[in-house]
Amino acid sequence: MLSAEEILCSTQQVIAGLEALRGQNRSLLESLQEASQSVSVEREKSSIIQQSLERIELGLNEAQVMMALSAHLGSLEAEKQKLRAQVRRLCQENQWLRDELAGAQQRLQDSEQEVVTLEEQNRHLQFMSSIRKYDQDEPPLDERDSTSNKETLDDLFPAEDEEQTQMSQPHHSSAAAAAQQGGYEIPARLRTLHNLVIQYASQGRYEVAVPLCKQALEDLEKSSGHTHPDVATMLNILALVYRDQNKYKEAANLLNDALAIREKTLGLDHPAVAATLNNLAVLYGKRGKYKEAEPL
Repeated sequence: MLSAEEILCSTQQVIAGLEALRGQNRSLLESLQEASQSVSVEREKSSIIQQSLERIELGLNEAQVMMALSAHLGSLEAEKQKLRAQVRRLCQENQWLRDELAGAQQRLQDSEQEVVTLEEQNRHLQFMSSIRKYDQDEPPLDERDSTSNKETLDDLFPAEDEEQTQMSQPHHSSAAAAAQQGGYEIPARLRTLHNLVIQYASQGRYEVAVPLCKQALEDLEKSSGHTHPDVATMLNILALVYRDQNKYKEAANLLNDALAIREKTLGLDHPAVAATLNNLAVLYGKRGKYKEAEPL
């Protein structure tokens, strides 16, 4: 099969041949018209030559059309190649933009993760600052009891009447009460944290109270392990905050966890275990699970 260039060369050769043939026929026609022959023969020859010239003209016109068409096709092919080059360039630019977008998204994710980390560190620092400030401003334990948080303190740190009397006595009496309760005394830091959480909860600032509890719980689990009595105390504090928010299911889960820790570390007869059971019974009652509450 001939290529486009070969067809174009052949067409040009045909045009040249047709033009030469046209010139010969025109010369012949002119000579016939000048010759002194009979009119009929002259007319017949002239008619034949005229028809030949018309065919030659038609062939030339068709060849010129083919030449023009070939030139047009060539320009279209050049335009197509140009467009293909533009498409390749646009594809390369698109890929580059995709890579840039992926890099920007990765940097955004890294920045968001860094922001989350910094916010967590900031909350922890604020929590520690609040604890230190509260410890500095707080009066002695014997003087800071108030009716506003007495109910919650009783839930967290249960005491009989004689134990309350012992708490009002000097330090050696407090130690004796702790010994009577199985040798475990609630750390002052947790009591301070509890009062601080109750203060935030009473103001409706649960968005501050809950992270404080969770951060303290995480720190305790890292330093003392999950089965430490301090962890159970922190779980109890967080459960009381959830209870105030009417999140009874979450509070019950935390209290069950605290109960398991206290039974394991303090013994079944410890007052803190009894207080946890009492809190669980109250939560079951609020959720309408009276059958579960009765054994407690």
